[in-house]
Amino acid sequence: MKRHITLLLGSAASFALMTGAALAQDDSDEIVVTATKRAQSLQDVPFSVNAQTQDDLEKTGAQNLEDLSRNVAGLSIQNLGPGQSQVGLRGVSAGQIVRDQPGVKEQVGVYLDESVISLSLFTPDLDLFDLDRVETLRGPQGTLFGSGSIGGTIRYITNQPNLDEFEGMIEGNVNFVKDGGTGYHGKGMINAPLGDKAAFRLVGYWTEYGGFIDAFREGGGVDEDVNDGERYGFRAALRLEPFENFAVTPRFIYQDVDVNGFNRQEVYNLYANPFTTTRPPVTFGEREQHLLLREQFRDQTSIGDVTVDWDWGAVDFTSITSWTNRDILVSRDASALTHSVSIDLGYLPGALSIPSNLKDRTSLETFTQEARIASDYDDSRLDWLLGVFYTEIDRDYSQRLPTPGYDVFTDIRFGAGTSAAVANGFPLNSPYNADLPYDIKQFAVFAEGTAHLTPEMHFTAGARYYDFKEERAFVSGGLFSNGDNRTDTTESDGFSPRFILAYDLSDAVQINAQASKGFRLGGVNDPLNATLCTPADLAIFGGFQSYDDETLWNYEGGLKAKSGAFTTNIAGFYNDVKNLQVTLDAGSCSSRISFNVPDAHTLGVEWEIGYEPAEGLALSVAGTWLESEFDSTVVDGTGAVLAGLRDGNRLASVPQFQIAATASYTFPLGSNEGFLAATFQHVGTRFTQPSDQENNPRSFVSGLPFGGAPGTDATVLDLELPSYQIFNLTAGIDFEKWELLVYANNLFDENALLAFDRERGGRARLGFHVNEPRTIGVTARWRF
Repeated sequence: MKRHITLLLGSAASFALMTGAALAQDDSDEIVVTATKRAQSLQDVPFSVNAQTQDDLEKTGAQNLEDLSRNVAGLSIQNLGPGQSQVGLRGVSAGQIVRDQPGVKEQVGVYLDESVISLSLFTPDLDLFDLDRVETLRGPQGTLFGSGSIGGTIRYITNQPNLDEFEGMIEGNVNFVKDGGTGYHGKGMINAPLGDKAAFRLVGYWTEYGGFIDAFREGGGVDEDVNDGERYGFRAALRLEPFENFAVTPRFIYQDVDVNGFNRQEVYNLYANPFTTTRPPVTFGEREQHLLLREQFRDQTSIGDVTVDWDWGAVDFTSITSWTNRDILVSRDASALTHSVSIDLGYLPGALSIPSNLKDRTSLETFTQEARIASDYDDSRLDWLLGVFYTEIDRDYSQRLPTPGYDVFTDIRFGAGTSAAVANGFPLNSPYNADLPYDIKQFAVFAEGTAHLTPEMHFTAGARYYDFKEERAFVSGGLFSNGDNRTDTTESDGFSPRFILAYDLSDAVQINAQASKGFRLGGVNDPLNATLCTPADLAIFGGFQSYDDETLWNYEGGLKAKSGAFTTNIAGFYNDVKNLQVTLDAGSCSSRISFNVPDAHTLGVEWEIGYEPAEGLALSVAGTWLESEFDSTVVDGTGAVLAGLRDGNRLASVPQFQIAATASYTFPLGSNEGFLAATFQHVGTRFTQPSDQENNPRSFVSGLPFGGAPGTDATVLDLELPSYQIFNLTAGIDFEKWELLVYANNLFDENALLAFDRERGGRARLGFHVNEPRTIGVTARWRF
C-alpha cells in the first residue's frame, strides 16, 4: 500500500515539474472562493477545490446538486428523491442511509454561505437560482468546518445584497419527461439599494416536478407519474453598512418540498409478483411499482441567520448566528412490510388486505453560533485565524404505522385485549409506534495559520478541538415493538489537525502536500424490533447498541496549473479510516443499524482539466479513480463474516471510476451570441450495502405463502449496480438582456439503477431507485 501512495503522490509532483516552466499566469478569468474562510483565488487555495459559478449553473441548466455533481471530480450523489439525496466525496461511505435512521451523522458537510445546513439523509435540496457559486472542498475539512466534513464540504454561496446597483432577473421554464409528466418553474430576483448604507435582495422560486413512476393499484388500475411534486420558497436578505468597515446581514430563507411518491422501480412486491395464482401475476417493467396507498415526502424548512463583518484594520471579525426549523414527513406504503409480519404471525387472510401507512416525522430545531477573527495585514509573513463554534440541536423523530382495523385481527389471533395491552400509550390500530427525541450539543474551538516561508513556499497548520454530547430517549409501543422506554447518552471529544505545504514552481504552477484529520461523531442505535427478528438475526445484530466516532487521516499531494488556454488540477490521496461507521440492514428485524469497522481505506486520483483551443471553444474533463476497501473482517458469534464486512471488499455506494467530459462553444449570432454545450458522464459499478457483494447474484425467497404463491419461489438479482452513461445537450441564444436555452437531459434515456431497495431483508419488497428519464425543456431569462 505504501508503494501505491508514493506513486500517486509522486505523479502529481512529477507532472508539475514538467509543466511549470511552460506555463505563464493569466488571471483574466479568476474565480475567488472562501474555502479557507478568507477570500482567495481558486488556483491559490492549497488543496483540492472545485467552484461552479453562476454562469456555469445557468449555461448547463443545473437545478439541483445531482446536476451540479456531473462536473465535479470525486463527488457522487445517490438520488433517493427531491430533498433526500446522499452525498459522497472521495469514496468515504458508510453505505445507504435510510429514512428511519435519525441518529446517523453526515459524512459531507453542507453550508449555505456560513450557515451549516447538513442533516444526514435530509440535507435540504436548495434551489440554485441566484447563486454566486457552489464550492466543493474535497478531503476532510474538520479543522475549519468540523464534524460531518470527513469526506469534504459543499458550500452554496449566494449573491449578496448589492448597495451599488438596482438589478433583477426573471426565469421561466417548461420541460417534458419521457413517458412522464410535465414540469415547469418560475423564479425571480430583485436587488434594491436603500440609500447608500443598505440594500435588500429578494429571491423567490416555484418548481413543479414532472413524475415518471407508474404505480399498479389493487383492482387493476394504474396511477401514472406518482412521484410528481413541487418545490417553492424564497430568500430575503438585508445588508446594512451603518458605518465604514462594518456590515450586518440578516437573512431569512423558507422552502417547502412536497413530493407525491418515490423514484422506486420494483422487481418484487408481496402484492405484485410473477408467482401469485389467486391474484393476477405481475412482472414489473421499467419505472413501475405497486401501491395500496399513495406515498408522500414533505420538507418544510426555515432558516434565519445574521452575519456580522467588522474590519478592525489589521484584524477582521466575523460572527454568524443561525437558527433552523424543519418539519419533515416521509409517508410510505408499508402494506407489504406490515403484512409480511402478519403472515409470519398467522393472522387471518382478511387482515392482509388492510392498507398500512408508515409515517416518519422529523421536527428539527437548531441553533448555531460561530465567531472568529482573522488577520488582515499588508504583506505579512503570517496569516492566521481563530474561531469558536457552538451548536444545540433538538431533533424529535417519531414513527407511526396506522393500519385501520388491525387491532380486531390482533385480538382474534392473540386474545381479546392484546392490542390495548401492548399499545404503551400510543394510538390503537397502529402495530408499531416510536418516539425518539434527541438533544445534541457541541462546542469547538479552532485555529489555523499560514506562514509564508519564502515568496514561493507556504506552510499551513491548524487544529480543532471539539466536545460533543448526545442524549436520546426511546419510547415504543404496539405489537411489533418491544415496549421500550429508555434513555441513552453518548459523548466524545478530540482534536482534528491539518498540515499543508504549498510550493509555487512558477507564477502559474503550484504543488502541494497535505496531512489532515477528519471526524464523524458516533451515536446510539435504536433497539431492534426483537418481536420481528428471527432468532438468528437477533443473535447476529442484537449486540450493537452504540457506535464510536469515525476518524480519518488524509494524505494528499496535488498540482494546480493555469495559463490562458489551460487549467489543470490534479490530486492523489490516501485516506486511512478508523472505526468506519457502516450501515446495515438487520435482516428480518425490519431495522437498520450502524456499527464500527476497525480499519478501511480509500486510495485515489482525481483530475479536472480545462482547455480552450480556440476563441469561444472550451473543453473540460473531470474524473476520479478510487480504490475504497475494508481492511478488517468482522465476524458474528459463529465466526461467519458479518454482512459483507470482509477485508478487501469494496465500500458501499462508491464507483471505482467516474468521469465527465464537457464541450461548449460560444459564437457570434448576428448582433447576439449563440451557445452550444454537450456533457457526457460515466459512473462505474457500485454496491448499495457491503453485504451485496457476497453471494452475488443472489436468490431472494420470501417464505411467505400469499395470493397463491407458495413463498418458495426465488427472485434472482445481480446486486452489483451496473455502470451508466448520461449524455446532455444544451443550446442557447444570449440577446444581451434576454437569454433563451433549449436542453435535452439524459438524451439516450438511460435507466440508471442508483441504489438497491429492500423491505424486511427482501421478503416484502425488492426494487431499485432510478434516475429521471430523458427530459427536454426550454428556459428563458430576462435581466434588468
